[in-house]
Amino acid sequence: MKLPTSYLSGKMRSAIRFFIVGTSGAFVQTWFFMAALYFMAQPAKGSGLYYLAFGIGYILEMIPNYFFSNWYTFGTKPDWKNAGGFLFARAINVGVQFGLLPLALAFFSSWRDDLISMLVIFIGGCVNYLICLLFFKKK
Repeated sequence: MKLPTSYLSGKMRSAIRFFIVGTSGAFVQTWFFMAALYFMAQPAKGSGLYYLAFGIGYILEMIPNYFFSNWYTFGTKPDWKNAGGFLFARAINVGVQFGLLPLALAFFSSWRDDLISMLVIFIGGCVNYLICLLFFKKK
């Protein structure tokens, strides 16, 4: 049985699958972020513990995201080359996310923590997709 995205062109299929994997990853990252905030007794927005909680969510989401990106999004197998590319893209992504987080906190301070997280993750994910296109190629 073919998946609905199997009928699309390669680049469109890749983009939609990346969106699906990224969206699930955003929920996983936000869930771990919110859980870390809970276990840290709700630190103040913008505090060091707040950023630590965001980082915990980021790291715990990154592991399954690598495998799903390989198998489902790009149809490749995990190897050292795309692992290096993935880590490079994620290094830029973490810079984007942690760079946007204080801006989001400043402009949207009345928003709930989970909504701020999703906004930052979405923007970082768009940048991440463009970088990942360079490293995940079928052989």
